[in-house]
Amino acid sequence: MNRSLCFLIASLALGAAATAQTPAPTPAAAPTTTPAAAPASIAPAAGAPMQAEVYIITPHNGATLSNPITVRFGLKGAGIAPAGVKFDNTGHHHLLIDTPLAEVKLDASLPTTDKILHFGKGQTETTLTLAPGKHSLQLLFADAAHVPFKPVIASKPISIIVK
Repeated sequence: MNRSLCFLIASLALGAAATAQTPAPTPAAAPTTTPAAAPASIAPAAGAPMQAEVYIITPHNGATLSNPITVRFGLKGAGIAPAGVKFDNTGHHHLLIDTPLAEVKLDASLPTTDKILHFGKGQTETTLTLAPGKHSLQLLFADAAHVPFKPVIASKPISIIVK
């Protein structure tokens, strides 16, 4: 088996293991605008994985929930690879919280804020603690350098109410 294939298999196994581990931390109170770091040798992907689709498995649109909230990510037509690892037809998830896609700069590495969460280890779920009230959630799929694909691969936004 060639070295690249072995690395891909190991990366996918790590991503699956990350799903079973403790989810990513909840968003901080104050936003930051620090861009996500990516190795200089990682160039943005030329195009989106063919026919890839991301979607939010849970919670469902319109759900009324109590904290903590588990958000599960779905993906069809592509694979998950950790940030910094570039393989064809792979990327990783970012979760937009109360952030319309139109407000996100889609031609550069996504910043890390309390409203744009990165899942660069290949995670496919997280647990959030959100303030009471109405919130929007949307997934955005990006390449090894945290740059969204062209065309953009994003889920439909959902709205939830937190008690």
